[in-house]
Amino acid sequence: MIRTRFAPSPTGYMHIGNLRTALYEFLIAKSQGGKFILRIEDTDRERYVEGATDVIYKTLEMAHMPHDEGPDIGGPYGPYVQSERKNDYIDYAKQLIDKGEAYYCFCTKERLDSLKVETSHEAVAKYDRHCLSLSKEEIEENLRNGVPYVIRQKIKEGTTTFHDVVYGDITVENEEMEDQILIKTDGFPTYNFANVIDDHKMNITHVVRGAEYLSSTPKYNLLYEAFGWEIPTYVHLPAVMKDKHNKLSKRNGDASFQDLIAKGYLPEAIVNYIALLGWSPSVNQEIFTMDELIKEFDVKGLSKSPSIFDIDKLTWMNGEYIKKMDAESFYTWAESELKSAIKRDDIDLKKVAGYVQSRIGTSKDIADMVDFIDKLPEYSTDLYVHKKMKTTKEMCLEHLKKILPVLENITQWDNDTIYNSMLTVIQEMGIKNGQMFWPVRTALSGEPTSPCGASELAELLGKEDTIARINKGIELLSE
Repeated sequence: MIRTRFAPSPTGYMHIGNLRTALYEFLIAKSQGGKFILRIEDTDRERYVEGATDVIYKTLEMAHMPHDEGPDIGGPYGPYVQSERKNDYIDYAKQLIDKGEAYYCFCTKERLDSLKVETSHEAVAKYDRHCLSLSKEEIEENLRNGVPYVIRQKIKEGTTTFHDVVYGDITVENEEMEDQILIKTDGFPTYNFANVIDDHKMNITHVVRGAEYLSSTPKYNLLYEAFGWEIPTYVHLPAVMKDKHNKLSKRNGDASFQDLIAKGYLPEAIVNYIALLGWSPSVNQEIFTMDELIKEFDVKGLSKSPSIFDIDKLTWMNGEYIKKMDAESFYTWAESELKSAIKRDDIDLKKVAGYVQSRIGTSKDIADMVDFIDKLPEYSTDLYVHKKMKTTKEMCLEHLKKILPVLENITQWDNDTIYNSMLTVIQEMGIKNGQMFWPVRTALSGEPTSPCGASELAELLGKEDTIARINKGIELLSE
């Protein structure tokens, strides 16, 4: 059975690149009837952020990617939190020492700093294997005296070749690799060591991660070989970019999953969009439910090339998802934005929701679309001029004066009555519909666009406010 794992570090919000990795891991497993595992990699204590683990759980829940095993629901391999198995990693590192595949290193920070060789661009400090030559007696004495140490992997001579599903066969000269640290001075394992141990113990069959780990993979494979373990299938993913030259990164202030949710995007739209950042389906389709993604997903569709995160494309896709929501679900989702934007208690917010639903890309678009409802903004009479409808200011003034008494005499104030009354006047005047509806809509909104037409706006605003706004329009046009 295929077993993939999502192994985030609890260091803050969920970066879009990390979420895409989790999604591909989820899809690889679920498309083949496998299991998707969650593991919390918290050995980097300096970067640990309190509450970040809860963010991980919440994100996976909102993204509809339930894990089959993990620290919160258990599994056959114990709790999947690295810090809770600190001693296990030390035991495995000592096994490598016994095999001659690793060694104790007692070098101080000062000595390591002295190894740096200045180049034209940066300081390079490849470890010189000084402690590899220590005698058994020297090592034992240092350990008895409590001399701080790390445990390093001993890289063997030769070359290491591995296969990646996306990038094919890759060969690396071992001499290019440094004897990496496996256990740090605080007794915690490094990421590079812990993930190998955990992947083996948890029977992970497919390791899916960013392409930046391609260079580290030979070191992982040497560890697998040293233990005599089966090497997993590797799937390395190209970067998600903000533009042609810069990677998308939360360190640079780029949007996380939580940021996008806060900006009015739907979880389903975000997941759908990032699924297409580096993967091409075999069908001519862009909008996918999660079930459809699981059914369609194939690693053959993964690209080697980086993908650029296009916020405009995400916004378009989010708008498509918004349009497909049923009215009640949309109102529940948009209610807080509507209440924040409209303070009048005489406005039917559900009716407003129905007007804006098909016109927005995110929930944050609502405020700008309805801000005229509470208070008519100051506006230029140039708005009354519409080339396509061939309206002029003089014409609009005449038409507003004509429709005003008709509206004042309406006793049953609803959209149908208002619309039919306006239509009657239009027919009597022998003008085009737009030549009446446009000036009325402009007078009621004071905006170049509005979420609904003239009669709907009139019903929404109420008779008193409608009459007042049309009088205001007449006043402005008469100046």
